[in-house]
Amino acid sequence: MISTLLVAHPWLSPTALAVLVVAGPLVGRLLLDRPPRLAWILCGASLVPIALLTLVPTSREVFERCTVAWALPTIGRVELLANVVLFVPPVLLAAVASRRPWLALAGGVVGSAVIEAVQALVPALGRSCDTTDWLSNSIGAAVGAALAGVALWLARRAGVRPRGAAADEPVRR
Repeated sequence: MISTLLVAHPWLSPTALAVLVVAGPLVGRLLLDRPPRLAWILCGASLVPIALLTLVPTSREVFERCTVAWALPTIGRVELLANVVLFVPPVLLAAVASRRPWLALAGGVVGSAVIEAVQALVPALGRSCDTTDWLSNSIGAAVGAALAGVALWLARRAGVRPRGAAADEPVRR
C-alpha cells in the first residue's frame, strides 16, 4: 500500500527529506529550550510509523527470508529514500532529548538491525529482511544525528544552556 503511494507520488520522499533538513535543526533548537521530556514524547510518537510499516503482519507469502544486497537510496528509488526519511525524526528527536547525537545514531543503526532481524526470524509477519533497508535506515539515522548536531551547535552559539543540562556545565560561546 505505501509502496503504491510512493510510486504514484515519487516527489513525497524527497520533499519530506528536504523539509526535515531545513526544519529539523530549527525545531531541534526550539526543543532545547524546553524540558527534554517533550522531545522524548515526540521521539516515541515518531517510532509509531516505523513499527507500523515494518512489524505489522502482512498477508503476503515470504519466499525469501533475507536479501543481501547493497544499493544506495536515490531519488528514483522511492522506497529506499522513504526508508531514509523514516529514521530521521526519531534519531533527531532522541539526540536532542539526550544531547548525545552519537548515542542516538548508534540507537538508530542498532534499532534498524533489530527490525530486520525480527523480520527474518518471524516469517508469520510476511516480511523479509533486506540489508539495503538497513543501510537506508542507517543513512537516515546519520542525517537525523547530523541535524541534531546542528541544533546543538545553534544553541551553543546563542549561548543558551539547554534545559536538562547540568547546572555546573559551562555555557560555551
